[in-house]
Amino acid sequence: MGKNKKGGLHIGLLTVSQMVSGHSNMSGDTSSKIYKKKSSSARNMLVKAIRELGHTPVSLFCDDCQLFFETKDSKIMYKGKKMKKCDILISRVGSSLGFDVELSTVKQFQLMGMPVINKYLAVARAKNKLRSMQMLTKAKIRVPNTVVVRRFEYLDQAIKQVGGYPVVIKSAFGMQGTGVAIIESRRSLYSALDVLWRYGDANILLIQEYVAESDNSDYRAFVIGDKVVAAMKRKAKKGDFRSNVHQGGDVESIELTEEERKIAVRSTKLMGLDYSGVDIMRSSNGPLVVEVNANPGFAGINLVTSIDVPAALVDYTVKKYHKLTK
Repeated sequence: MGKNKKGGLHIGLLTVSQMVSGHSNMSGDTSSKIYKKKSSSARNMLVKAIRELGHTPVSLFCDDCQLFFETKDSKIMYKGKKMKKCDILISRVGSSLGFDVELSTVKQFQLMGMPVINKYLAVARAKNKLRSMQMLTKAKIRVPNTVVVRRFEYLDQAIKQVGGYPVVIKSAFGMQGTGVAIIESRRSLYSALDVLWRYGDANILLIQEYVAESDNSDYRAFVIGDKVVAAMKRKAKKGDFRSNVHQGGDVESIELTEEERKIAVRSTKLMGLDYSGVDIMRSSNGPLVVEVNANPGFAGINLVTSIDVPAALVDYTVKKYHKLTK
């Protein structure tokens, strides 16, 4: 396909299908709920930005990509046909279900020589909260006190190690505020465990200190390349402690400190990401990095700031393409 007639690029957007409810199947049974091509707001914003900047969006859904291994060669088929060609790919993967296959699809594009924004290994590091914390603490970037537990009998000890109740308990691979709970007493601990372990992998739980001075809020820094292009404060809705926009949290524009900006950029570079949403919590000991998100949404930030983050990402993508193909 190559460049379009006006000299713009064909920019691929690799995303996952949105599951409305239930779970996917391969039986063809129409009575059960299956994955549907429901476009996310982030994807729609990127499509709009690509077009407005004079380029052509090429929409690709992971579950329509078939990895084809043929003797000594491998490639991707799309809907059973020859893969659509594009100049560069922006990966937007990261759902908990089928994540290994999503990552393998990203990797296959790389093996085929496709330039990718947010590559396979970088996304894998960011998605795994354990690996992220290993890398962040190795680089002397502060994170909340956390103990990883895989056996029930170690829970009480872990809670003491992070400072006692209340504590935050989360799965290693949750997203958008799922698989996270605040536990205020031992009595409430047991009622939450069954739900939490459903989101986990191999019964892995993260026991994390509750930072009271954060007042149930955090700060999302949107990093593209080597700079923070926009930031917002996220405040949990009344009766909840999760500040994620997907969980109904309130958002407002915020000016980060110089230290917070540097930490956000460093964290992104450590993971190897081209762009990210870095979640920072303010504590009495300084800023703490809660998470480095390889697939941040844009709805909240575009509501409260004048920065067009999707357009900034597309602009970065185009510049990177030209840099790589000089």
